[in-house]
Amino acid sequence: MKQIGIWLDKQEALGVILEDGKEKSIFTIPSELDFFNPKGGSRSKTRWGPQDVVQDSKYLETEKHQLKRYFAKIAQELVDADQLALFGPAEAPDKFMRELESNYPQLANKVKLKEKTDSMTQNQFKALVKRSFNVDDRYQ
Repeated sequence: MKQIGIWLDKQEALGVILEDGKEKSIFTIPSELDFFNPKGGSRSKTRWGPQDVVQDSKYLETEKHQLKRYFAKIAQELVDADQLALFGPAEAPDKFMRELESNYPQLANKVKLKEKTDSMTQNQFKALVKRSFNVDDRYQ
């Protein structure tokens, strides 16, 4: 049985693959998202003149398409999994779960656990994944 635990945020996804209760490999997928920092509008040179408006919709639309590509890369890594566990801060796991439900329903059915967690070391994450799938690694 192949079990995969994924910790993801907007910068990268970290995955741990367990096969038959033993850790097989670890992988990292960078997000390649551009972090936009739109500046505020500027004032006109004339007194009480018009003010330039920042178009947030343009930045949000670009981010939406970049997230879609990022989630597609992650989904490609998960295709042959039997069980999945999703972890991450804020809304990243929720957005990924919605993407799975709408575009990858066969993967969405394999998700056994979705939990909000803060950032952690690689060893802490491996222990969390093993605990989530009830793998006892004391004797391995």
